[in-house]
Formats: sequence, C-alpha cells, structure tokens
Amino acid sequence: MAESKKIGFFEKYLTLWVIACIVLGIVLGGSFKEDVEWIAKLDFYGVNIVVAILIWFMIYPMMVQIDFTSLKNVSGNSKGLLLTVVVNWLIKPFTMAIFAWVFFDYLYKGIMEPELADQYIAGAIILGAAPCTAMVFVWSYLSDGDPKYTLIQVSVNDLILLIAFIPIVQLLLGITDISIPYEVLVSSVVIFVVIPLVAGLFSNIYLRKAKGDEWFKTKFLPKLKPTSIMALLLTLILLFMFQGEVIQEKPLDILLIAIPLTIQTYFIFFLTWFIGRKIRINYAICAPSSMIAASNFFELAVAVCISLFGLNSGASLATVVGVLIEVPIMLSLVWIARKWKF
Repeated sequence: MAESKKIGFFEKYLTLWVIACIVLGIVLGGSFKEDVEWIAKLDFYGVNIVVAILIWFMIYPMMVQIDFTSLKNVSGNSKGLLLTVVVNWLIKPFTMAIFAWVFFDYLYKGIMEPELADQYIAGAIILGAAPCTAMVFVWSYLSDGDPKYTLIQVSVNDLILLIAFIPIVQLLLGITDISIPYEVLVSSVVIFVVIPLVAGLFSNIYLRKAKGDEWFKTKFLPKLKPTSIMALLLTLILLFMFQGEVIQEKPLDILLIAIPLTIQTYFIFFLTWFIGRKIRINYAICAPSSMIAASNFFELAVAVCISLFGLNSGASLATVVGVLIEVPIMLSLVWIARKWKF
C-alpha cells in the first residue's frame, strides 16, 4: 500500500495560526499600542530592525536547505524549468497586477478609498512578484512531485529573484502610479534575500561537511523548521498590533482582498498545468511546476511591504491576506493535481 502523505502539524494548521495571531495582535494593539509605538520607529535605511530580525529567522531555515550543487543537473529538466521560469517571471507578476488593478481600481470603486485601494494593489503586486521558495517543497511532496526537480526549480528561482525582483516590482508599481523609494526596495532585497541566502549557502556547505548529510537532513533541518513558522507568526502579531484599527473599521476589506488573490492563484495553477500537459512534461515535473507558479514567497512579500510602506499599511495587510488563504487554496490544488494525475 502506498504511503499516506501528510502535511506537517504547523503547516497544516497555518491558516488557524494566522487567524489566532490576527486576533491576538488586534487585542494587544488595542491594549498596548501606545506602549509599543517605539517598535515602529526602530528602522535602519527604511527597514524595521525588529521585523528584520524576525524575517531572518523566518527566511534562513528555507535558504539553508537549498543545495545549489543540484544546478549541475539542470539540463535534464530543461523543458519543465523553462516553463517555471517563463510563468513565474514573465506571466505571473503581470497577471497579478492586472487582477489587482481591475478589482481595486474598478470593481471596488465606490466601496473602497482610492488611497487604500492603491496600497492593496501594491501589496498584491509585491506578493505576485515573489515565487515560492519554501512551502513548495511541501506541496511537491504531497502531490508526488519529483523532489530533485523541485530543488533545482527553487535554486534557479532564488538566483533569478536576486536579479529580477526589484526591476519587476519597480516597473509594475510605476505603471500603477505608486511611488516607492528605490533604495528602500534594494535594501529590503539585500537584507531579506541576499544575506539569508548567503548565510544559508555557507551553513549548508559547512554543516554537511562537518556533520554529514544524514545528520543535516534528519537532525538539523527538522529542529530548525518550526523556527520559520514561529517567526512568521510573531511578525503577524506585531503587524496586527498596528493594523487592528483598520481591521475593526473595515473587516470587509479582508474578503475583498482575498478575492483577486484567490482568482490569481487558481488561474496561474491551471495555466501552468495545461501548458505543461501541452508540451508533454511528465506529471512528476508538471505538478511542482504548477505548485511553485501558484504559490508565493509570502515571507519576503510581507517583509518588503513593511519596509516600503510601514507596519500599518494597506500593502502589508494585503500580503498577510495572502498568508491567510495560501494553505487552504494550495491544499485544494494538491487534491486536484492528484485527482488529475497522468
């Protein structure tokens, strides 16, 4: 009998943890917001120091598990990898911008303040420009994807992220007339991507040599894994301490934000899936290709939005809604992929 694959405890209930953090953050914000205002003022080159520390704890565990030596096998998966790169970097950011623009600027016109709508558009764009680098390992595993291909896929996307993320975000925010300081965007990527990526790379190399692959995979990574989720949850508590008033005044905005993000997720998944079928990619590669295209590097998106727009911004709230809907949507896509397995 085939092994029944299960999602980890923290990942499985991530949506519930996020909801709990929203409630806790709002309660704490209402009771102690004036006492913790100093946290929002602790910044360095536009990056909040407290948030930066939490984000490092959030992102480093993802980066340390990436083995860039897998890139030597890239030629054996060229068709699937090309599909992933094209969808993630030439299609997905632009369709997210279009959905956000249509919903927030037109369909929601009259029921949402224009300034707040622009903030939500910015958050959606930044979320759509950051392809998943961590949870995709979970989605690939659950959908019976090829783990070696998934590793190659993530490694390539991380390298492209270093080059393409800033220009794409700058371009799309410029098109939507949202002004952002370029130096803050650069410093955010350096702090939240480059530094954890370099630290993870050297940690990976050193620990594998010093302790061996078996210890690294079975001892170190499992103990490190909960750190990422806990740091994410603490970041969300902090964020909602400053977002509480907005949520209480405009609870409907959570649903309104979720609608275009949900449509985008399903649209990109099905687009990648059917293109993969059309060009005859086998299931074990087509499934993770579709999963990484549909999901987002929401940790990076949250960090960048906080740096660019602040803890109490609409942009930051939009990325948190992305976290809120990610797990249930992706689990439904895992079910679809397994149902349609070929």
